[in-house]
Amino acid sequence: MFAELTLSLKQAVAHARGDIGAGFGIHVPQDIDVAAIRKATDLSQDAFARRIGVAVGTLRNWEQRRRQPEGPARMLLALLQRNPRLVEETLGQTP
Repeated sequence: MFAELTLSLKQAVAHARGDIGAGFGIHVPQDIDVAAIRKATDLSQDAFARRIGVAVGTLRNWEQRRRQPEGPARMLLALLQRNPRLVEETLGQTP
């Protein structure tokens, strides 16, 4: 038990320093409601698709749940779910 506690403390210190190791991960929800995320931004499908860098057809497929976003797109959508203005705040206004 002592060894487990020691390892846990070392991991906690590493995490506090920002040294995120293999034992730590970022949770991205498996099921993302793309339509709700877009609506929270008050953008049309076309404008939202341009804003996040995907084809409008791809966005429609996600919203109609024919396909699911994967990889970086899923991560970006999860971030936008928490902050619908993330793109504007980070990159400024885009056309």
